[in-house]
Amino acid sequence: MSSPDSASHYAVRATIDADAELSALTTEGAAIFSDPPIAHFATPASAPGGTRAEVEQRLGVPGLVTRRLDGAGVAIAVVDGGINLAHLAARGVAADLDASVTWPPRPVESGHHPVGPGTMCAYGALIAAPRATLLDLPVLPATGPGFLSDALQAYAHLLAAVRVDKPRFKALVVTNSWGVGHESWDFPAGHPGRYVDNPGHPFNRIVGALSRYGVDILFAAGNGGPGRSQMHLAQMHPAQVHRDERSGSPGQGRARATIMGANAHPDVITVTGATLRGRRTDSASQGPGIPGMVYAKPDLASYADFLGSEAGGPGKADAGTSAACSVAAGCVAALRTRLPHAALTPRDLTVALQADARRRGSSRWHHSLGYGVMAPLRTAMRLGL
Repeated sequence: MSSPDSASHYAVRATIDADAELSALTTEGAAIFSDPPIAHFATPASAPGGTRAEVEQRLGVPGLVTRRLDGAGVAIAVVDGGINLAHLAARGVAADLDASVTWPPRPVESGHHPVGPGTMCAYGALIAAPRATLLDLPVLPATGPGFLSDALQAYAHLLAAVRVDKPRFKALVVTNSWGVGHESWDFPAGHPGRYVDNPGHPFNRIVGALSRYGVDILFAAGNGGPGRSQMHLAQMHPAQVHRDERSGSPGQGRARATIMGANAHPDVITVTGATLRGRRTDSASQGPGIPGMVYAKPDLASYADFLGSEAGGPGKADAGTSAACSVAAGCVAALRTRLPHAALTPRDLTVALQADARRRGSSRWHHSLGYGVMAPLRTAMRLGL
């Protein structure tokens, strides 16, 4: 994260023998934490259930634009697999990107990555905030999983960018459509260095630190709803399926706590997917959050399964909680155009969005859609923006 000479705490990434006794490796003043694989929340290709124009209407984007809530001056950091600006332009999206804040350093220039999930997320974020500036943080490789330590370093760069005396942007929103696909990717339950249910893990701590600087952070709830196939799990992490097959229980554990780690953090907005009719998308994870983190997750739903970026191929929907999270991030960025964090903290904005969400029946939290489907125009009107 930083030089040992300039920080009271720092992280070092290392590889150890799988048979090593972890407790024996802990030394005075240091601790060992897991660095589990992370992956984009992929969703099986599906036919679109609507269009971008319908998403705009349901979010109230025309009303937001009338109120000058369009993301101008706000940065949206897309922590994913990289953005392709040429593809966005081909889809009619004139995106502004600041390449000065990025991680990790790669031979590929920011905004020129292969078309994929990161491009889809950038497209979704600009639906409600078309004048926002994108930040490209490609922590996930084009093939296979990445590692949590890559995200940790990306967040350290974001933290450095907002801690300066004069930040480059009046607000920062971070969208994350990735996570740990299964508990067994992590250290065993009860280990002090575990990530998925440990608020003290370095990544969970840096998420909290970034939020305290007024940054709005959104995480996808994941795609682990009823009907999730073993094939789809294999697409995320084949090694895990092999371990589950040996135990005779493919996908075991996905039916209970599917929202874990930073995706269940108290300082993030956890977003699940909703169809344009306001129902949970088929593959979207349901709550609650994993014990040890926040129980009442997801917080909100946002729209998915619509014809948008076509980053997955011509005619393919922007699907799942990955698309929903980025659309929700754009809604937050739109509100932040005229709503500084000094006036309303990230946690208070979350509460406001929960209060204004579209819901069926009770106003209480529900494990399927949280507090309901995000309605940013309602929030803008109630806050007098």
